[in-house]
Amino acid sequence: MHRSSGQGDLGRAWLSPQLGRNARLERIRAAFDWGAIEALVAEVYSARTGRPSWPPVLMLRALLLQQWYGLSDPGLEEALSDRLSFRSFVGLGLDEGQPDHSTLSRFRKRLRELKLDERLFQEVERQLSAQGMLVRSGTLLDATLVEAAVRRPGAPAGSRSQVDPDAAWTRKGGTKHFGYKAHLGVDEGSGLIRRAVLTPAVINESLVADALICGDERAVYADRAYEHKDRRKRLKAAGVKDRIMHRSHKNQPRLPHWQAVRNRLISPIRSAVERVFGTLKRGYGYRHVRYRGLDANWLHLRLLCIAFNMRKATSAV
Repeated sequence: MHRSSGQGDLGRAWLSPQLGRNARLERIRAAFDWGAIEALVAEVYSARTGRPSWPPVLMLRALLLQQWYGLSDPGLEEALSDRLSFRSFVGLGLDEGQPDHSTLSRFRKRLRELKLDERLFQEVERQLSAQGMLVRSGTLLDATLVEAAVRRPGAPAGSRSQVDPDAAWTRKGGTKHFGYKAHLGVDEGSGLIRRAVLTPAVINESLVADALICGDERAVYADRAYEHKDRRKRLKAAGVKDRIMHRSHKNQPRLPHWQAVRNRLISPIRSAVERVFGTLKRGYGYRHVRYRGLDANWLHLRLLCIAFNMRKATSAV
């Protein structure tokens, strides 16, 4: 059983309609079919006996608020307690309490255990597609390094963390990094995220590339790290334009003129994906992962992508 929230809220009738309004959250709540989303999480954390649990869609909306505002679980509990716009968005009445931080944590854990994060991500993409938000003129591939949430292990060099053994070392631009790598496939025309994969930082981008290609795009844009002759062949066979940049090789240290020109034409289109990473890192605090372990942090990445897509899709409304 679940609680019924936000019903019979007499206290709200005495308040000014403008009090606690948040136009952005109201747009997001109005723009999506929450019934379809609720159907995916209906069985999560449903109490069999005793005190009813919070409605799963309320909990999911709370986790989305957590991504948009960069809140910890205790911080989210506090915000749900005293921010009217947050309570309105999730569906809490003025005379109700709110989920505590341990309840929020358990709900997130159940989402991961039931592997519902990918289904939620796909449902939001389906709704965005139905609304005509996806352009599909191309998919932009790229990856970014995200620091671990734990202290870097010391000597010997390259050693693993006992606290988070999934995090790994890598080197970029002469600088050592310890943590994870977030790989994204971004819709060229809309800037919406269509695919997301999280790996230890040591994993090469090319190994993940095929999982980021959607199959319905007209072209794939990527930098030199994604070049592979078999990938080029597969794109051609599928009728998808190959817009992957060329790189020099041991037997060809200097690119032919036509390849150099082609790279220059692709580069500004491909680089648009970096704005998405910039938003995730500056606006959503995704400079480091929040949890320990690949599974927990992959769930976090998908929730971030869902939150990003919902906000971006409604930002121009």
